[in-house]
Amino acid sequence: MDELNGRMMAFQILLTGLIARVANDSRDPLGFLSDYRDEMRAVIRGVRIDGLPDDGGAREHALRMADEMFALMKAPSAE
Repeated sequence: MDELNGRMMAFQILLTGLIARVANDSRDPLGFLSDYRDEMRAVIRGVRIDGLPDDGGAREHALRMADEMFALMKAPSAE
């Protein structure tokens, strides 16, 4: 389990760096991050999670992880 958690953390760091790099190259970096965060939250809310009778816990965890990842780059918007 530790190996899986380590790989997941490495993936999150890599993804955060990639998103930050793309945002930095855009005309409006903060607007890009806000729009991308909103899109990611919409995907997490809409994705079907198989194998769980109640996927609410997994979905909430995924939303918290996305917010945490984006908080490293930009604080969440007031909306």
